Amino acid sequence: MQTNLAPEFRGTPEGEEAEAILRACVHCGFCTATCPTYQLLGDERDGPRGRIYLIKQVLEGAPVTSRTQLHLDRCLTCRSCETTCPSGVRYGRLVDIGRGIVETKVGRPPAEAALRWSLRKGLASRALFGGALALGRIAKGFVPRELGRRIPSSQDAGAWPPPRHSRRMVALEGCVQPSIAPATDAALARVLDRVGISLVRAGGGCCAAVPFHLNDHEEAKAFARRNIDAWWTEIERGAEAIVVTASGCGAMVKDYGHLLAQDPAYAAKAARVAALARDTVEVVAPEWKKVAPLIAMDRGPQRVAFHSPCSLQHGMKIVGEVEEILRAIGHELLPVADAHLCCGSAGTYSILQPGIAMELRRNKLAALEADRPNVIATANVGCQAHLAAGTSRPVRHWIELLDERMIGASPAPRR
Repeated sequence: MQTNLAPEFRGTPEGEEAEAILRACVHCGFCTATCPTYQLLGDERDGPRGRIYLIKQVLEGAPVTSRTQLHLDRCLTCRSCETTCPSGVRYGRLVDIGRGIVETKVGRPPAEAALRWSLRKGLASRALFGGALALGRIAKGFVPRELGRRIPSSQDAGAWPPPRHSRRMVALEGCVQPSIAPATDAALARVLDRVGISLVRAGGGCCAAVPFHLNDHEEAKAFARRNIDAWWTEIERGAEAIVVTASGCGAMVKDYGHLLAQDPAYAAKAARVAALARDTVEVVAPEWKKVAPLIAMDRGPQRVAFHSPCSLQHGMKIVGEVEEILRAIGHELLPVADAHLCCGSAGTYSILQPGIAMELRRNKLAALEADRPNVIATANVGCQAHLAAGTSRPVRHWIELLDERMIGASPAPRR
């Protein structure tokens, strides 16, 4: 694709990066076949090819309007198009650049700006989010049913083994997951402890995805620096990995090297952290020879439908590995139609674009529940909460299912 950048973008780091991405696109349109919003809305501007052209116009100096912003806002950043693209176009990075520029040029109406500010501050703070969720749980019985279903019930995390092994890994503590699904990290800590690895909590907080995808890139960088500072002592002591159980956060931490590449004080540290970042399955699978003998196979199979988050299969390109483990521990893994499509969660998307998000959730749950599973498993807290609000079936992180199958664990009640 030919480009002719406007002078304000020519020679800038973002302009040069965007231009390289644009020139890789051959406008073939294969991406539209796997774009969730294009499939729902049927508008070329709500598909990757159309959005790429909109961003190209912006970078070439064309007038920017709120309509341009709307089509970019409707993108889930699921990156399914990247998996499909035969030319290797880094669409996710391009749309991040485009959204930031459009935000600067167009701005937001006061009410919309206030909502986005509230999401950045409220979701990224464990204290604020945890307090709000606790109040929501108290009021759950007094609010409309549809709203009440969006408030997750409290969860017993179980014991977190104390650090006692020479092999150590660091857990991302995150922002919303400790309140919504504290059992996830605790389950991973128990699994790793049984094979001689201590999962330690070293501080830090939000991975930076919340502000980054709400176009506050400077705040995102500040969050990344804070996490690096919190983890650095453990890294210097020999921590083998930074383990992230929420795949959406994992994709973000793996991008720290790029996020802070222009920061002379943090570029090298950020690249080191990014290289150490691992999804849950990336630390469990290499230890499988130690895990397998500890699996209690006499507890009966469950019918499991696995929802692979977009951040796992498209962002980190991890495909099929969780499914192999679920089969290996004795569960019956059910087929899921259109498994490549987004569930509609996408961070704050389900709040900012509720109509599209709810339709995507209905479609995803129809596919997941087609064969009547006992449980729906996933690998990202956002997907977990979003799907759980639309079904009566339990929705859990897959590491909890593995934890329950290991010798020494208390068998979970059948559902």
